[in-house]
This record gives sequence, structure tokens and C-alpha cells, in this order.
Amino acid sequence: MNDWLWLGLGFLAQAMFMSRFLIQWLASEKAGKSVMPVFFWYASLAGASLLLIYSIHRRDPVFIAGQSFGFIVYSRNLFLIYREKKNDATTSEES
Repeated sequence: MNDWLWLGLGFLAQAMFMSRFLIQWLASEKAGKSVMPVFFWYASLAGASLLLIYSIHRRDPVFIAGQSFGFIVYSRNLFLIYREKKNDATTSEES
């Protein structure tokens, strides 16, 4: 892949990662309080994944370490949300 495509991927990844702040801000404004919408975690995971691919291509160990850790945190948060929703659904069915 040529340098322009990699640069484009890097900018796309950064835009995806930064969009999560806009998502969180808009959701908080709508709710009238600070909230963390589920889509924040999906945008974080997508952005981190693309940034990790880009940083591996660039062979940047600092960037790789940072995005790898974030990838774990975002995945774990999505798992916890999924588990909570599953438990809520099970509790609702039992009532």
C-alpha cells in the first residue's frame, strides 16, 4: 500500500477516535447530564483498532503500546455493557 493510502488510513483512524468525544458531548447535552453512550465505546474500539493497524505499519512502539491497552479497555467495557443488558433481560423475564 502506498504512503498516501497509509496516511489516509491514519487520518481516518484519528477522526474515528476523536468522534467519540463528539458522540459523548451530544449525548450528554441531550440528557442534560454527563452520560457515556454505548456508541462511545464502539467508536473508541473502531478508532483504536485502526490506529493500532496504522501504528504497527509505522513501527511505533509507543503508539502500539498505547492503542493496544486502549483496545483492551474498550473491549472490556463493551463486554460489561453486554453482560449487564443480558442480566437485565433475564431478570425481566423472571418477573
